[in-house]
Amino acid sequence: MNEVVGRDDLLLLTLDTLRHDVAVELAAAGRIPNLARHLPGGVWEERHAPGSFTYASHQAMFAGFLPTPARPGPHPRLFAARFAGSETTAGRTYVFDTPDLVSGLAAAGYRTVCVGGVGFFNKQGALGDVLPGMFQESHWEPAFGVASPTSFEAQVERAEQVVAVLPAQQRLFLFVNASALHQPNWFHLPGATAEAGDTRATHAAALEYIDRHIGRLLTAMSSRRRCFAIVCSDHGTTYGDDGYTGHRLAHQAVWTVPYAHFFLEPSA
Repeated sequence: MNEVVGRDDLLLLTLDTLRHDVAVELAAAGRIPNLARHLPGGVWEERHAPGSFTYASHQAMFAGFLPTPARPGPHPRLFAARFAGSETTAGRTYVFDTPDLVSGLAAAGYRTVCVGGVGFFNKQGALGDVLPGMFQESHWEPAFGVASPTSFEAQVERAEQVVAVLPAQQRLFLFVNASALHQPNWFHLPGATAEAGDTRATHAAALEYIDRHIGRLLTAMSSRRRCFAIVCSDHGTTYGDDGYTGHRLAHQAVWTVPYAHFFLEPSA
């Protein structure tokens, strides 16, 4: 990462609330071809989330604690704050001296931009301003939020606009929090109703919806130079699993998340 940072653009895309099992099933069934073509070996890596809900997980990720590989470690991290005694900081880890990765990348010359999604990024109150407030530039509007059936399209369009106006020499760290998978997501499945509510099937349909539009985002991020992309979930959620519904709770469906990182080569 010490070679990547300063050379390449960076993308962190969190597919908010995406369950690992659903992501794996759709990739294997060929239902998310645009994402799957970038996954190493065509498969998601199984990891453990650093938090059970959006705010906690993103605070950890922005501190350098991305989801942890779901196997015995230790596992060297891509990014880490300088911290004496850290057992997961290795020679290849990009170490920053600021309190969080976002300001660390800004100090390294990156333009840091957030395109928010769920309520913790809506800037409509003090709490909703904490995470986007880490960035030099942040965007949120109702069209990006959980109640919008076209949220990801709107987010991608804003990301394209961000990329288009940057000077060619300016490195970019773009963070996108995709809200489409978070409840309510019933409207992504044809024939589903608000009365019936969200299900594992509507969750899967929301991931298919994201896949239909993700190519535009990845094309934009590789339009200027090579881009290092991280695509992952911040936590999963439950749909009646063992009697549980929702997240911010300790269940395997919440703690187990899909993860991938890969390079996007310049398109021009």
